[in-house]
Amino acid sequence: MKKTSAFFLLLALLLTLPLLGIVLAGYDAATYLEFPPRTQYVAHAPFSWPVFIGLTAAISAVVTPFLRRVYQCRNSVPRTIPADRFPWWGTVGIMLGIVSWILAWTRFDWLAPLQLYTFTPLWLAYIIVINAVTFRRTGRCLLTHRTRYLLKLFPLSAAFWWFFEYLNRFVQNWYYTASDSLSGLHYFIAATLPFATVLPAVLSTEECLASNPRLTTGLDQFLPLRLSRPRLIAFIVMIFACAGLLCIGRFPDLLFPLLWVAPLLLLLSFQWLENKPSFFQNIGNGDWRRVCRLCLAALLCGFFWEMWNFFSLAKWIYTVPYVSRFRLFEMPILGYSGYLPFGLECAVIAEWFLGKGRG
Repeated sequence: MKKTSAFFLLLALLLTLPLLGIVLAGYDAATYLEFPPRTQYVAHAPFSWPVFIGLTAAISAVVTPFLRRVYQCRNSVPRTIPADRFPWWGTVGIMLGIVSWILAWTRFDWLAPLQLYTFTPLWLAYIIVINAVTFRRTGRCLLTHRTRYLLKLFPLSAAFWWFFEYLNRFVQNWYYTASDSLSGLHYFIAATLPFATVLPAVLSTEECLASNPRLTTGLDQFLPLRLSRPRLIAFIVMIFACAGLLCIGRFPDLLFPLLWVAPLLLLLSFQWLENKPSFFQNIGNGDWRRVCRLCLAALLCGFFWEMWNFFSLAKWIYTVPYVSRFRLFEMPILGYSGYLPFGLECAVIAEWFLGKGRG
């Protein structure tokens, strides 16, 4: 399967399967395609203690062995010595971040026409600063040594996140508060600008985490995971993901996690069927370092996304079934676990379209 064919197949599956599912269920497709999205038509299940406790136990069972391993090996790697000074452009990024943060959380009359757009400079500042931290540690970073790759991530990121906005129409786990008065074009522009910062932020953060090997110490030789029949498993995974996408709008309370997981499963299954595995091949040898860095990078970015969203004008609100309590900012605390597979998704999509990006 050539990459172009795989892309169009992935595109077709992500776009048509959820829509086909609600049509087969007898729902009005026009409701799900409303743009800008304003109507709330999914009634979510109330909070459930059994589900909350069960999910907490499952997430803890997955994460705890990795945390224990890093803690046990914490002294096996010496502390790194900074390779350079903190660059001047990093200081500019800090200043931009402070100004943008103040403007995003205040309501000045003179800023009213631009208030919708304050999230974008916040994240541009974050990207600059996190690259500056990496540069100080290693003397290299995406911004200075892989500039073209970093710039290509912005348009790819915008298209990438619009897919999640589309899939969210079938589960409605979040909605935006400032969309009611916007035209379709205005909404598209106001949303696309911050969407374009997602991949640059996550992958810049992963590179920064890689500059501190103590964060993943011991994970280079830990729990090897080998697949005896990868092509068969890839085919089964693809069928599972497709079935989930087909039913996601019909059973949004049960299948909403597939919004984050199904695209990743499809991408990986395509790679396995092509015998071109992604960085996940490293875990076959027990090397979990990059996988864990990507999960942590997305979680760290998620913290800042949710924090800066809290008092912003163009903010989003979550409506997650079964676990919608104990919020950190607007996000239910268990919702942060969705950032873990999302970090992997960011890397897979970037490598699929841009390769290793050494230029």
